[in-house]
Amino acid sequence: MFKLLKTENHARRGEFITPHGTVQTPAFMNVATCGAIKGAVSALDLKNIKCQVQLCNTYHLHLRPGDGNVKALGGLHRFTRWDGPILTDSGGFQVFSLAKLRNIKEEGVTFNSHIDGRKIFMGPEESMAIQSNLGSTIAMAFDECVENPSPYPYVRDSVARTTRWLQRCKVKLAALNTREDTLNKQQMLFGINQGGTYHDLRIAHMQEIAALDLDGYAIGGLAVGEPTEVMYEIIETVEPHAPKDKIRYLMGVGTPVNILEAVHRGVDLFDCVMPSRNARHGQLFTREGVRNLNNAKYILDEAPIDERCDCPVCRSFSRAYLRHLLKSGEMLGMRLAVLHNLYFYNDLMEIIRQKLDEGTFEAFFREQREVLGRRI
Repeated sequence: MFKLLKTENHARRGEFITPHGTVQTPAFMNVATCGAIKGAVSALDLKNIKCQVQLCNTYHLHLRPGDGNVKALGGLHRFTRWDGPILTDSGGFQVFSLAKLRNIKEEGVTFNSHIDGRKIFMGPEESMAIQSNLGSTIAMAFDECVENPSPYPYVRDSVARTTRWLQRCKVKLAALNTREDTLNKQQMLFGINQGGTYHDLRIAHMQEIAALDLDGYAIGGLAVGEPTEVMYEIIETVEPHAPKDKIRYLMGVGTPVNILEAVHRGVDLFDCVMPSRNARHGQLFTREGVRNLNNAKYILDEAPIDERCDCPVCRSFSRAYLRHLLKSGEMLGMRLAVLHNLYFYNDLMEIIRQKLDEGTFEAFFREQREVLGRRI
């Protein structure tokens, strides 16, 4: 399912073969939380901006429109009109970040909906059933995402419970994949490495879940408040213990520089809401650094967002026009800004893959890490 084509130091160039198509890695997954990218971007738009994988949110789709309704409509692929791979997260992160009231037990978590306050229970079996109803390509295991920092004893116990939950997820998904009415009988399962910022817990947990021979392995619980250098240290600590023949996914990360640093350390797959969220507020990524279109200096600027970019937005519109749309609260402004940022991310991943193919990634990494995070 994962073919490692070549390496350059720790950086990896590969292909991830799924029932819904082959993903060239390293890759960035575009986050369509409720089945759409915020900013009026559809699955059809994603085809034009080099997207390979769409990520949808289990928690939100379970609450609205309901995973049973999505299944009745043919699953996420038919519902959204995206025909490539779709990854659904487990809902765990939202349960722990959005629910103000929650009760964690061995069976799972009881929490209140952030929409109407109704009480909901979700555990490993429920998460797998919901994701099976959605018919995604990849289902993420249900886990607990702890805050950083958290006390060592709590994180240790949480990691042990997350392992037990993962074992239950594997059993449940295997059973669901044999059912006659299952939409995707080849649905894959990724496990999630946890352990906070404790190196020994991270290593032990990755070793435990690696033994379960899953379809892929994620590193979770990072980019949630800890210093960036600590995140990089955890990746370096975990990487030697992750299976070499399985895809590696760093959840919820991040900036272009974060991605460069993580590819440099052996990560294959990424997702983050930040490029689309920041785009809606006028922060745009370019090959020269980060551009804030809210600045008054762009009022009469007729140049494209990025003169080295070939996205549909940069080919047609000026900085001045996009700034005007955003300042006027026009939906078109948000749409164009999001399209540019997502194109930038997907194009950056394509360039990274090319550099790995050529054996020049390390030089590119050293040069671009100083440029891509710079504020223009």
